[in-house]
Amino acid sequence: MKFIFFGSPEFAAIILEKLIKASLLPQAVACNPDKPVGRKKIITPPPTKLVIRNQKIENGIEILQPEKLDNHLITQLLNHKPDFFIVAAYSKIIPKEILEIPHFGTIGIHPSLLPKHRGPTPIQTAILNGDKETGTTLFLMDEKIDHGLILATSHLPITTNDNYETLMRKLAELSANLLIETLSNIKEKIKNAKPQNESEATYTKKFKTEDAFINPEDLEKTQKGEGKTAAEIDRKIRALNPEPGTFTVIKGKRIKLLEAKIKDNKLKLVKIQKEGKKPQIINNFIESL
Repeated sequence: MKFIFFGSPEFAAIILEKLIKASLLPQAVACNPDKPVGRKKIITPPPTKLVIRNQKIENGIEILQPEKLDNHLITQLLNHKPDFFIVAAYSKIIPKEILEIPHFGTIGIHPSLLPKHRGPTPIQTAILNGDKETGTTLFLMDEKIDHGLILATSHLPITTNDNYETLMRKLAELSANLLIETLSNIKEKIKNAKPQNESEATYTKKFKTEDAFINPEDLEKTQKGEGKTAAEIDRKIRALNPEPGTFTVIKGKRIKLLEAKIKDNKLKLVKIQKEGKKPQIINNFIESL
């Protein structure tokens, strides 16, 4: 069966690489355009494009990097005559006319147990909320956000040591394994797909810089054994790094809070980054200022 893979970031790259290693090669990969990264603004391809390059199969897989999902892209997609699309963390909203191009429709991969945590930040939100469990869902995409019929789900516990990056990678691996298993019986899975329970739907938001601010007064409370505040800040640090990046402001100086742990109901900051400096491991936050 012929398919086209949509996705750009590391989450999508992990899934794409596992598909290729399982000899499930897409006809094409649609991802973001290359963009400048870092202080030196080095033009860098998205992780999924790098997977194709690293696997040395550029000649067999077309790379599509549209700025807009326009008629030119539609013509390119139609030329492949795909049986289905796979979408994993593609940053653009895909219109209905594109979703319906493939014969069997479009399979979305969402790292939550839908309909819980629909939207752009399911992994961060699960950590922030203190969820004990998350998972991944394969579903048939429609024009609504994370709304379509469910093909398959797989559950995953969240540990108190999980941060965004560790949980993202676990969920990407879980998603890839579930996808490979599902594709082996895709016609039957589509036939038995089930609707989501709308009464259980919850929605996530895209986090802004101000969402990642931690009040220095709250940090002080965590040193007095206020366990609830300590746990909330710990979850915030684990959820919102590297983006948008948790921080506080003390004596007019911005300090990034990169890593922490809970000990005796108190928050112990382990890694910080002062403005204009490199990240540093610390033993005592106050002494390090």
